[in-house]
Amino acid sequence: MTDGLTHSIAGIDDVVDRLSQYPDRVQKRVATAAARKGANVLRDAARLRASKLDDPDTPRNISLNIVAQSAARLGRENGGVAMRVGVLGGARPSSESGTDANPGGSTQHWRMLEFGTQHMPAQPIFRPAAAESQQAVFSAMADEFNKRLDRLERDN
Repeated sequence: MTDGLTHSIAGIDDVVDRLSQYPDRVQKRVATAAARKGANVLRDAARLRASKLDDPDTPRNISLNIVAQSAARLGRENGGVAMRVGVLGGARPSSESGTDANPGGSTQHWRMLEFGTQHMPAQPIFRPAAAESQQAVFSAMADEFNKRLDRLERDN
């Protein structure tokens, strides 16, 4: 389910021109670092929202299980770099082993909070976090792109 978040980035042509001067390995390394910075901003916003919903009386902690990961297959399919932000063990049923080993324990109930049920209204974590931090994500990515490209140009 996607809410269709879109954003236009001014000056992206300059970054692409600067980046195209380097080999593919270097381009991927710079793009991965920038994407990770942006994903970490989104991860932190989602953790903040999740910490407000977590029950302090239980040992399970959704916010500790929210992580930013590289989506290598998606990146290869689309010809670039992709990152994803999500909940560790979020798609596994609680009967599967290994989910209690996550930092926040077994937290499959995050889906009920995010999407709601017929008995409980949704208390979304990720969708509002993405909408609220959209500008900060792109700013962090742009800053990291410029920092890495400036370093490459200085070293060469």
